[in-house]
Amino acid sequence: MPRRTPYTQVIKENKIREEHVKGMGDTLLIGFQCLNKKCKEFLFIRKDEIVDVFDIKCPKCKYRMKSGEETKFYDYKLYHKKEKKILEEGEFSILHDDYITEAQEYKYCIICNTIKPKYLFDKHGSRKSGRQGECRLCKGVYNSIKNQTRISDQHREAAQKRRLYLDLAGGEKIDSKKIVKRFYNKCFKCGKDLSVVENPIEKPLDHTLPAYYLWPLTTDNATLLCQQHNGEKSGKWPALYYSDKELKKLAVITGIDYKILAGKPYYNPDAIQRLEDHIVVDELLTKFSAYIDELIKLRNRLIYDSNFDFFKNSKIISKIHIDRADKIYEETYKKRPSS
Repeated sequence: MPRRTPYTQVIKENKIREEHVKGMGDTLLIGFQCLNKKCKEFLFIRKDEIVDVFDIKCPKCKYRMKSGEETKFYDYKLYHKKEKKILEEGEFSILHDDYITEAQEYKYCIICNTIKPKYLFDKHGSRKSGRQGECRLCKGVYNSIKNQTRISDQHREAAQKRRLYLDLAGGEKIDSKKIVKRFYNKCFKCGKDLSVVENPIEKPLDHTLPAYYLWPLTTDNATLLCQQHNGEKSGKWPALYYSDKELKKLAVITGIDYKILAGKPYYNPDAIQRLEDHIVVDELLTKFSAYIDELIKLRNRLIYDSNFDFFKNSKIISKIHIDRADKIYEETYKKRPSS
């Protein structure tokens, strides 16, 4: 099928192409950390410069990684407990050749001028690198401009909405490797093997108890799903998405009580408690003042579901906002049956 004639043209002005990126659109790099245990430097070397015989020097600590050589980490002894004797002893070391061979591939994006993993560039058979010059993020933004589908304000509002809920939910740094291991690197819903998926976007971690009800994404409150089922599950309480058999299995895997998973939705009590503090509420209102409509939606939903009004805990909110929120509440919930 012939390609249709383009009807729009993106006229690019003030384009930035840094000197270190020029000519690098089809150049693959390999990235790895210096093997000197006291050094944190991460190195990027052109893949075409790595040959069978190599000598790589860390620009920070000057440590050399040479082909045919190795880096020692400790001495070991293999002890037989029953026979009470040393069976073998030696040095635990990593061969430089093996270390460089396993290094991941990277590439510069010719638009945002950053180094990114190769899998973040779409495949392109006719290019030397086998990948497109621009990363998926830049390509997506470009296409949305060209096709007139980009709505910047909506993107920003969606991002701020996520930030709002994450701030309220709180939580701690999650151990994604532990979560992936817990679900055997498979989508919990369909069993799809995600170990072969390169792009982490295609194997997202889902809030088991959703952020919609102010629950944080933690190591314990996370379910590994494929991209499709993560989209389907988004915002839903487990009982409204999974079968009873799946809920029982999920209770075993996550440690969340089956009665909670299979029960009715309820808000995270820790988040509600934070909203009882006028300092927290005032900081929240100030931080997200540009998105007051989203705060009003959350406030009204909490009143309807839990009879809790966190606007009353603010010492700075204007009566104008309160009156407007009350009006919207009447229009939205007045005709609904009480829950």
